Amino acid sequence: MDERFEKYSNRNRNINRGYRKLEVWKEAIELYRFVKSILANIKSISFKVHAQIEDSALSISSNIAEGYCRRYIKENIQFLNISLSSMGENYSQVFAFMNANIIDDKIFKEYDDLHYKLENKLIKLNRSYIEKLKSNEEWENDYKIKELLTGYSSDST
Repeated sequence: MDERFEKYSNRNRNINRGYRKLEVWKEAIELYRFVKSILANIKSISFKVHAQIEDSALSISSNIAEGYCRRYIKENIQFLNISLSSMGENYSQVFAFMNANIIDDKIFKEYDDLHYKLENKLIKLNRSYIEKLKSNEEWENDYKIKELLTGYSSDST
């Protein structure tokens, strides 16, 4: 993350903007930045394809934020599922670029590593919410979430 990210993600804090502390949101913003850098170097694709790839990458962080701000566990789970769906869409698009030799292996591997790490964290976070829901465990409706307290590793799915 760059200096501007830190400056503005810590500015004007309130209970509704707590998602800015989530590792998954920060990494989704970073993945979007990386996808934008890939697209900036490709001149041979249509505006429509360019927009679709950029939109799917932006949708990941947007849905993490929206789910967080809903304040209900079921809606948070749903929006994390939408984020994961956007990740699948974006991966498929970037993979197709690699397969069509539009981007090289080095760029794809860097993208794949960022994507995989974030994807696993999102899966684990969503599973933790689903387990809370299944066990009828009380879910604090005050924006405290496990990730802020304990963090998540990207190693397991």
